[in-house]
Amino acid sequence: MTLSDKILKIKDELKDELCILAHHYQNDEIVRYANFIGDSLELARKVPSLKAKYIVMCGVYFMAESTAILANESQQVFIPVEKAGCTLADLAPAKLIEIILTKLNQKRKIIPIAYVNTSAKVKAICGEFGGSVCTSANSVTMLKWALENSDGVLFLPDRNLALNTAKALGIDDEEISYLDDDIFNKKYKLYVWPGYCDVHLNFRQGHIYHFKKRKPDAKIIVHPECTPEVVNEADAWGSTSKIIKYVQNQPKGSKIVIGTELNLVNRLKKQHGDKEIFPLHTTCCKYMEMINESNLLSLLESLDTYKQVKVDTKTKELARVAISKMLDVCK
Repeated sequence: MTLSDKILKIKDELKDELCILAHHYQNDEIVRYANFIGDSLELARKVPSLKAKYIVMCGVYFMAESTAILANESQQVFIPVEKAGCTLADLAPAKLIEIILTKLNQKRKIIPIAYVNTSAKVKAICGEFGGSVCTSANSVTMLKWALENSDGVLFLPDRNLALNTAKALGIDDEEISYLDDDIFNKKYKLYVWPGYCDVHLNFRQGHIYHFKKRKPDAKIIVHPECTPEVVNEADAWGSTSKIIKYVQNQPKGSKIVIGTELNLVNRLKKQHGDKEIFPLHTTCCKYMEMINESNLLSLLESLDTYKQVKVDTKTKELARVAISKMLDVCK
Protein backbone atom coordinates (compact mmCIF):
# COMPACT_ATOMS: atom_id res chain seq x y z
CA MET A 1 0.00 0.00 0.00
CA THR A 2 1.15 3.55 -0.71
CA LEU A 3 1.33 6.26 1.95
CA SER A 4 -1.82 7.74 0.49
CA ASP A 5 -3.66 4.40 0.65
CA LYS A 6 -2.73 4.00 4.31
CA ILE A 7 -3.83 7.52 5.24
CA LEU A 8 -7.14 7.13 3.45
CA LYS A 9 -7.70 3.73 5.10
CA ILE A 10 -7.24 5.22 8.59
CA LYS A 11 -9.52 8.13 7.73
CA ASP A 12 -12.16 5.69 6.56
CA GLU A 13 -11.84 3.57 9.71
CA LEU A 14 -12.07 6.50 12.12
CA LYS A 15 -14.72 8.36 10.12
CA ASP A 16 -16.20 11.19 12.25
CA GLU A 17 -13.78 10.56 15.11
CA LEU A 18 -11.00 12.19 13.08
CA CYS A 19 -10.85 15.71 11.68
CA ILE A 20 -7.87 17.00 9.73
CA LEU A 21 -7.49 20.77 9.42
CA ALA A 22 -5.11 22.31 6.88
CA HIS A 23 -3.96 25.85 6.32
CA HIS A 24 -3.97 27.20 2.77
CA TYR A 25 -0.15 27.29 2.80
CA GLN A 26 0.10 23.52 3.05
CA ASN A 27 1.02 21.77 -0.18
CA ASP A 28 -1.46 19.73 -2.17
CA GLU A 29 0.07 16.49 -0.87
CA ILE A 30 -1.49 17.35 2.51
CA VAL A 31 -4.48 19.49 1.55
CA ARG A 32 -6.16 16.58 -0.22
CA TYR A 33 -6.65 14.78 3.13
CA ALA A 34 -8.13 17.76 4.96
CA ASN A 35 -11.72 17.84 6.16
CA PHE A 36 -11.48 21.62 6.29
CA ILE A 37 -9.08 24.05 4.61
CA GLY A 38 -8.82 27.70 5.60
CA ASP A 39 -6.81 30.64 6.82
CA SER A 40 -6.23 31.25 10.53
CA LEU A 41 -9.60 32.92 11.08
CA GLU A 42 -11.61 30.33 9.17
CA LEU A 43 -9.97 27.44 11.01
CA ALA A 44 -10.43 29.13 14.41
CA ARG A 45 -14.14 29.60 13.68
CA LYS A 46 -14.45 25.93 12.78
CA VAL A 47 -12.90 24.39 15.91
CA PRO A 48 -15.68 25.05 18.49
CA SER A 49 -18.21 23.19 16.33
CA LEU A 50 -16.07 20.10 15.74
CA LYS A 51 -17.28 16.80 17.27
CA ALA A 52 -14.24 14.68 16.38
CA LYS A 53 -12.26 12.99 19.14
CA TYR A 54 -8.98 13.52 17.28
CA ILE A 55 -8.18 16.89 15.66
CA VAL A 56 -5.02 17.09 13.54
CA MET A 57 -3.74 20.54 12.61
CA CYS A 58 -1.67 20.60 9.45
CA GLY A 59 -0.18 24.03 9.80
CA VAL A 60 2.32 25.50 12.23
CA TYR A 61 2.53 25.13 15.98
CA PHE A 62 0.74 28.31 17.05
CA MET A 63 -2.26 27.14 15.00
CA ALA A 64 -2.25 23.82 16.87
CA GLU A 65 -2.09 25.72 20.17
CA SER A 66 -5.07 27.85 19.13
CA THR A 67 -6.94 24.67 18.24
CA ALA A 68 -6.16 23.20 21.67
CA ILE A 69 -7.40 26.41 23.32
CA LEU A 70 -10.72 26.30 21.47
CA ALA A 71 -11.28 22.53 21.58
CA ASN A 72 -13.25 20.93 24.41
CA GLU A 73 -11.72 18.81 27.18
CA SER A 74 -12.66 15.49 25.58
CA GLN A 75 -10.88 16.26 22.30
CA GLN A 76 -7.25 15.49 21.53
CA VAL A 77 -5.26 17.90 19.38
CA PHE A 78 -2.15 16.96 17.38
CA ILE A 79 0.31 18.41 14.90
CA PRO A 80 2.42 16.05 12.77
CA VAL A 81 5.65 17.99 13.44
CA GLU A 82 6.02 19.75 16.78
CA LYS A 83 8.98 21.84 15.58
CA ALA A 84 6.93 23.35 12.74
CA GLY A 85 7.17 26.78 14.28
CA CYS A 86 6.95 30.35 13.04
CA THR A 87 9.66 33.02 12.85
CA LEU A 88 7.11 35.75 13.48
CA ALA A 89 5.79 34.06 16.63
CA ASP A 90 9.36 33.53 17.88
CA LEU A 91 10.02 37.28 17.62
CA ALA A 92 7.39 38.01 20.29
CA PRO A 93 8.66 36.66 23.66
CA ALA A 94 5.83 36.64 26.19
CA LYS A 95 7.88 37.84 29.17
CA LEU A 96 9.17 40.94 27.37
CA ILE A 97 5.69 41.80 26.13
CA GLU A 98 4.32 41.52 29.66
CA ILE A 99 7.05 43.83 31.02
CA ILE A 100 6.40 46.49 28.38
CA LEU A 101 2.62 46.36 28.79
CA THR A 102 2.89 46.63 32.56
CA LYS A 103 5.01 49.76 32.29
CA LEU A 104 2.84 51.30 29.54
CA ASN A 105 -0.24 50.79 31.71
CA GLN A 106 1.11 52.73 34.70
CA LYS A 107 -0.44 55.98 33.48
CA ARG A 108 -2.69 55.04 30.55
CA LYS A 109 -4.87 52.17 29.43
CA ILE A 110 -2.87 50.42 26.70
CA ILE A 111 -4.33 47.16 25.45
CA PRO A 112 -2.65 44.61 23.20
CA ILE A 113 -3.81 43.24 19.88
CA ALA A 114 -1.81 40.17 18.93
CA TYR A 115 -1.78 38.71 15.47
CA VAL A 116 -2.71 35.03 15.73
CA ASN A 117 0.86 34.21 14.70
CA THR A 118 1.83 34.23 18.37
CA SER A 119 2.24 31.70 21.16
CA ALA A 120 -0.55 30.72 23.55
CA LYS A 121 1.28 32.61 26.31
CA VAL A 122 1.18 35.83 24.30
CA LYS A 123 -2.52 35.34 23.59
CA ALA A 124 -3.04 34.82 27.33
CA ILE A 125 -1.32 38.14 28.05
CA CYS A 126 -3.74 39.79 25.64
CA GLY A 127 -6.64 38.30 27.57
CA GLU A 128 -5.15 39.40 30.88
CA PHE A 129 -4.65 43.01 29.73
CA GLY A 130 -8.13 43.35 28.21
CA GLY A 131 -6.99 42.98 24.62
CA SER A 132 -7.63 40.48 21.88
CA VAL A 133 -6.12 38.83 18.84
CA CYS A 134 -6.59 39.37 15.13
CA THR A 135 -5.93 37.78 11.79
CA SER A 136 -4.91 39.48 8.56
CA ALA A 137 -8.57 39.17 7.54
CA ASN A 138 -9.91 41.24 10.44
CA SER A 139 -6.96 43.35 11.59
CA VAL A 140 -8.71 46.61 10.61
CA THR A 141 -11.84 45.67 12.57
CA MET A 142 -9.91 44.55 15.64
CA LEU A 143 -7.54 47.53 15.73
CA LYS A 144 -10.51 49.89 15.41
CA TRP A 145 -12.24 48.06 18.29
CA ALA A 146 -9.11 48.26 20.43
CA LEU A 147 -8.61 51.98 19.82
CA GLU A 148 -12.22 52.65 20.79
CA ASN A 149 -11.73 50.81 24.09
CA SER A 150 -8.35 52.16 25.22
CA ASP A 151 -5.95 55.09 25.32
CA GLY A 152 -3.62 53.29 22.95
CA VAL A 153 -2.84 49.89 21.45
CA LEU A 154 0.24 47.68 21.38
CA PHE A 155 0.01 45.81 18.06
CA LEU A 156 2.21 42.75 17.78
CA PRO A 157 4.20 41.03 16.50
CA ASP A 158 4.07 41.89 12.76
CA ARG A 159 5.30 45.42 12.02
CA ASN A 160 4.11 45.38 8.43
CA LEU A 161 0.59 44.21 9.25
CA ALA A 162 0.42 46.89 11.95
CA LEU A 163 1.51 49.68 9.60
CA ASN A 164 -0.70 48.58 6.70
CA THR A 165 -3.66 48.32 9.08
CA ALA A 166 -2.88 51.71 10.61
CA LYS A 167 -2.83 53.31 7.17
CA ALA A 168 -6.21 51.77 6.36
CA LEU A 169 -7.58 53.46 9.51
CA GLY A 170 -5.94 56.80 8.73
CA ILE A 171 -3.53 56.78 11.68
CA ASP A 172 -0.77 59.36 11.14
CA ASP A 173 2.87 58.36 11.51
CA GLU A 174 3.43 60.80 14.38
CA GLU A 175 0.80 58.86 16.35
CA ILE A 176 2.85 55.66 16.02
CA SER A 177 5.68 54.48 18.27
CA TYR A 178 8.21 51.97 17.02
CA LEU A 179 9.20 51.02 20.57
CA ASP A 180 12.18 53.35 20.52
CA ASP A 181 13.71 55.40 23.33
CA ASP A 182 10.68 57.59 24.06
CA ILE A 183 8.15 54.76 24.28
CA PHE A 184 7.38 55.54 27.94
CA ASN A 185 7.82 59.32 27.76
CA LYS A 186 5.39 60.30 25.01
CA LYS A 187 1.75 59.35 24.45
CA TYR A 188 1.09 57.42 21.26
CA LYS A 189 -2.06 55.96 19.75
CA LEU A 190 -0.29 52.90 18.35
CA TYR A 191 2.78 51.00 19.58
CA VAL A 192 4.23 48.73 16.89
CA TRP A 193 6.22 45.59 17.69
CA PRO A 194 9.22 45.07 15.36
CA GLY A 195 8.46 41.52 14.16
CA TYR A 196 8.19 40.23 10.61
CA CYS A 197 7.25 37.19 8.52
CA ASP A 198 10.33 35.88 6.74
CA VAL A 199 8.17 34.65 3.84
CA HIS A 200 6.48 37.96 3.05
CA LEU A 201 9.58 40.00 3.77
CA ASN A 202 11.05 38.45 0.59
CA PHE A 203 8.71 40.46 -1.62
CA ARG A 204 10.22 43.70 -2.93
CA GLN A 205 9.10 46.76 -4.86
CA GLY A 206 11.41 45.62 -7.63
CA HIS A 207 9.33 42.47 -8.09
CA ILE A 208 6.25 44.63 -8.65
CA TYR A 209 8.09 46.95 -11.06
CA HIS A 210 9.21 43.88 -13.00
CA PHE A 211 5.64 42.68 -13.54
CA LYS A 212 4.28 46.14 -14.27
CA LYS A 213 6.82 46.43 -17.07
CA ARG A 214 6.51 42.83 -18.28
CA LYS A 215 2.72 42.47 -17.90
CA PRO A 216 1.23 45.97 -17.60
CA ASP A 217 -2.33 44.65 -17.87
CA ALA A 218 -1.92 42.31 -14.86
CA LYS A 219 -3.52 42.98 -11.49
CA ILE A 220 -1.23 42.60 -8.48
CA ILE A 221 -2.52 41.58 -5.04
CA VAL A 222 -0.32 41.04 -1.99
CA HIS A 223 -0.63 39.94 1.63
CA PRO A 224 -0.50 42.65 4.35
CA GLU A 225 2.54 41.02 5.94
CA CYS A 226 4.45 42.52 3.01
CA THR A 227 6.14 45.86 3.64
CA PRO A 228 4.05 49.04 3.25
CA GLU A 229 6.22 49.93 0.25
CA VAL A 230 5.13 46.73 -1.52
CA VAL A 231 1.49 47.08 -0.46
CA ASN A 232 1.39 50.68 -1.72
CA GLU A 233 2.59 49.61 -5.19
CA ALA A 234 0.08 46.74 -5.50
CA ASP A 235 -3.42 47.05 -6.95
CA ALA A 236 -4.94 45.35 -3.91
CA TRP A 237 -3.95 43.76 -0.61
CA GLY A 238 -5.64 41.41 1.78
CA SER A 239 -5.66 38.24 3.81
CA THR A 240 -5.34 34.77 2.38
CA SER A 241 -9.13 34.46 2.15
CA LYS A 242 -9.37 37.85 0.42
CA ILE A 243 -6.70 36.87 -2.08
CA ILE A 244 -8.67 33.72 -2.93
CA LYS A 245 -11.90 35.69 -3.40
CA TYR A 246 -10.08 38.33 -5.44
CA VAL A 247 -8.87 35.68 -7.88
CA GLN A 248 -12.32 34.09 -8.05
CA ASN A 249 -13.94 37.43 -8.89
CA GLN A 250 -11.59 38.39 -11.73
CA PRO A 251 -13.00 37.79 -15.23
CA LYS A 252 -11.88 34.99 -17.52
CA GLY A 253 -8.60 35.76 -19.23
CA SER A 254 -7.35 38.00 -16.42
CA LYS A 255 -3.67 38.19 -15.54
CA ILE A 256 -3.12 38.15 -11.77
CA VAL A 257 0.14 38.41 -9.86
CA ILE A 258 0.01 37.23 -6.24
CA GLY A 259 2.42 38.13 -3.47
CA THR A 260 2.08 35.42 -0.85
CA GLU A 261 3.20 31.87 -0.01
CA LEU A 262 3.86 29.79 -3.13
CA ASN A 263 1.72 26.74 -2.31
CA LEU A 264 -1.42 28.87 -2.31
CA VAL A 265 -0.43 30.62 -5.54
CA ASN A 266 0.18 27.30 -7.29
CA ARG A 267 -3.15 25.93 -6.06
CA LEU A 268 -5.03 28.97 -7.34
CA LYS A 269 -3.25 28.59 -10.66
CA LYS A 270 -4.51 25.01 -10.96
CA GLN A 271 -8.03 25.93 -9.87
CA HIS A 272 -8.38 28.84 -12.29
CA GLY A 273 -7.10 27.58 -15.59
CA ASP A 274 -9.10 30.27 -17.39
CA LYS A 275 -6.83 32.95 -15.88
CA GLU A 276 -3.10 33.61 -15.99
CA ILE A 277 -1.72 33.55 -12.45
CA PHE A 278 1.86 34.32 -11.49
CA PRO A 279 3.75 34.38 -8.18
CA LEU A 280 5.21 37.80 -7.44
CA HIS A 281 8.23 35.90 -6.12
CA THR A 282 8.77 32.18 -5.43
CA THR A 283 8.89 31.85 -1.66
CA CYS A 284 7.62 29.05 0.59
CA CYS A 285 7.18 28.76 4.35
CA LYS A 286 9.89 26.35 5.50
CA TYR A 287 7.82 25.42 8.56
CA MET A 288 4.66 24.59 6.60
CA GLU A 289 6.85 22.45 4.34
CA MET A 290 7.86 20.26 7.30
CA ILE A 291 4.52 18.47 7.21
CA ASN A 292 4.30 15.68 4.66
CA GLU A 293 2.51 12.40 4.01
CA SER A 294 5.09 10.40 5.91
CA ASN A 295 4.84 12.23 9.23
CA LEU A 296 1.07 12.64 8.87
CA LEU A 297 0.78 8.87 8.52
CA SER A 298 3.09 8.30 11.51
CA LEU A 299 0.77 10.45 13.59
CA LEU A 300 -2.40 8.74 12.40
CA GLU A 301 -0.95 5.29 13.06
CA SER A 302 -0.18 6.17 16.70
CA LEU A 303 -2.94 8.51 17.85
CA ASP A 304 -3.19 6.85 21.25
CA THR A 305 0.49 7.39 22.04
CA TYR A 306 1.45 10.44 19.95
CA LYS A 307 2.28 13.60 21.90
CA GLN A 308 -0.75 15.87 22.15
CA VAL A 309 -0.68 19.64 21.86
CA LYS A 310 -1.69 20.89 25.29
CA VAL A 311 -1.99 24.31 26.90
CA ASP A 312 -1.99 24.69 30.69
CA THR A 313 -5.32 25.66 32.27
CA LYS A 314 -4.53 29.26 33.23
CA THR A 315 -2.96 30.08 29.86
CA LYS A 316 -5.83 28.38 28.07
CA GLU A 317 -8.49 30.33 29.97
CA LEU A 318 -6.86 33.73 29.40
CA ALA A 319 -6.01 32.98 25.76
CA ARG A 320 -9.58 31.83 25.15
CA VAL A 321 -10.81 35.20 26.46
CA ALA A 322 -8.68 36.97 23.82
CA ILE A 323 -9.68 34.66 20.97
CA SER A 324 -13.36 34.68 21.93
CA LYS A 325 -13.31 38.47 21.94
CA MET A 326 -12.12 38.43 18.33
CA LEU A 327 -14.80 35.94 17.31
CA ASP A 328 -17.46 38.05 19.07
CA VAL A 329 -16.36 41.35 17.55
CA CYS A 330 -16.09 39.81 14.07
CA LYS A 331 -19.36 37.89 13.96
